[in-house]
Amino acid sequence: MTNFEEFKILHSGNEPLLLANVWNVQSALQYEKLGFKAIGTSSAAIAAELGYEDGEKMPFEEYLFMIKRIKSAVQIPLTVDLEGGYGKNAEEIISNIIQLHEIGAAGINIEDSVVVGSGRKILDSADFTLKLKRITENLKSRNISVFINVRSDVFLLNLPNPVEESKQRIKQYETAGINGIFLPCITNENHINEITSFTKLPVNVMCMPDLLNFEKLKELGVKRISMGNFVHSYLYNQLEKTTQAIIEQNSFAPIF
Repeated sequence: MTNFEEFKILHSGNEPLLLANVWNVQSALQYEKLGFKAIGTSSAAIAAELGYEDGEKMPFEEYLFMIKRIKSAVQIPLTVDLEGGYGKNAEEIISNIIQLHEIGAAGINIEDSVVVGSGRKILDSADFTLKLKRITENLKSRNISVFINVRSDVFLLNLPNPVEESKQRIKQYETAGINGIFLPCITNENHINEITSFTKLPVNVMCMPDLLNFEKLKELGVKRISMGNFVHSYLYNQLEKTTQAIIEQNSFAPIF
């Protein structure tokens, strides 16, 4: 069974796929040890580790190096947060996906919004669909199978009528032969139910403070739950608190 086939099956079981988002080899190994069935990179967390801001500010070559190191260390499937694709056009994005496939990545995320200045802008859905079709058709012509999970940022950007806007976009994206749909920041029970009932694609949600528990998400038909960069951020907040305690107590007692 290929990495792609194994990863795809994980989206069709009775239990949602809880995806651990990693930022280095050690975090990947820890999640594998804990029994996670798949991992995904967090571009935001890896960018922070390398000293870059999020939003494709790190060079793809540096990101690829980290992905290679992570993939070489684990046996479970790995999917890559490709943000907007790290390319100015479909051809460059395809080239990046091929490189990821060659090192064994089972899937990617690609976003329908882009960073503009200090903010983020949603892309025209028709134009983005055409880009998706060029990507999927090119990969198919090369006999390359990669799980394409499309991240639609309607809820993240708090756009008007987010459920209807998401449905309209999903309907278009489905025509491109993608494998999954990811809606970060969707948390409302009714909204989630409406989306999972609308599409046959496996629906992916992300860690948020008011996200429903995993059992409820399962009941609503969610097939994938991502951690995002929140665990990474939490650990560094704990590092700050622990170090502050060491300084205040003038002792290493807080870590023992």
